[in-house]
Amino acid sequence: MTHSILKRPRRNRRSPAIRSLVAETLLSPADLVACFFIIDGEKKREAIPSLPQVFKLSIDEVLKEAEKLHKKGVPAIALFPVIDPSLKNSLGSEALNEKGLIPRAIRALKKELPTLCVITDIALDPFTSHGHDGVLEGSAVDNDKTIEILAQMAHLHAVCGADFVAPSDMMDGRVKAIRTELDAHDFTNVGIISYTAKYTSSLYAPYREALSSAPTIGDKKGYQMNPANTREALLEASLDAEEGADILLVKPGLFYLDIIAKIREAIPLPICAFHVSGEYAMVMAAHEKGYLDAPKVFYEALLCFKRAGADFVFTYAAPLIIDQLQM
Repeated sequence: MTHSILKRPRRNRRSPAIRSLVAETLLSPADLVACFFIIDGEKKREAIPSLPQVFKLSIDEVLKEAEKLHKKGVPAIALFPVIDPSLKNSLGSEALNEKGLIPRAIRALKKELPTLCVITDIALDPFTSHGHDGVLEGSAVDNDKTIEILAQMAHLHAVCGADFVAPSDMMDGRVKAIRTELDAHDFTNVGIISYTAKYTSSLYAPYREALSSAPTIGDKKGYQMNPANTREALLEASLDAEEGADILLVKPGLFYLDIIAKIREAIPLPICAFHVSGEYAMVMAAHEKGYLDAPKVFYEALLCFKRAGADFVFTYAAPLIIDQLQM
């Protein structure tokens, strides 16, 4: 017996063809930024125990992996340096070394893959001996001394060919300082992806293990955001937009989809989400136990970022799902 039901939403789910016609959110390779950990040397691939299938790579190996992904439609990569402890000090001076790891990587990438968008991290924690994102005065980070160094770091990356610099430090006023520095040296076309809402999170642990950048003194609660706060994220987003940010980034991503959605409603700038190391590691741990299918879960997670309002996503999972997106 057929009941007289006027509204049957299931009609729009009846076949793959129909579902594709009415899909509200689409995920493609063009929505991804692949994240790479860079180490010094040549022909090096070092496993990261807490991040299965993610490696610390020498520049030549990054070139190979980036080229593979770029050929499959991934438009951009983000670089994160693993600095030898002997090069770290309290001021993070290695961040301004013109012949340092990241400057060399940028130059190589732009030479070999000129159509690839290269995004660099602007923060001092990979370079400081204490693991904080800036210069310490006592046990606290000195905001204004730090942004002076960050602006110089951004300028150096621009000279080397970076397309975007991405300040991840959460210092006040750093977007304006970086924009001013770049414009003063005619780098008006270099963009700023501002980590506008970077929360104090337990989900960064695998990343800090990979970089050996965990704080040795105190914590980062004095500059990263309280996970309890929403209105503060909207304030940070409005300030970064006023200061000249081109794109706003929310980190972590999956635990903060509501923040992405609220910023999307409030600010007209493009929004990026960071699918962070802990979010990746949890899924991979379950995958290795046979509890979850990692590529399927990652596809769903990345689709959720877009549904919440993100325009694109930084992720470690790009190599694992890229072939699904080619179908």
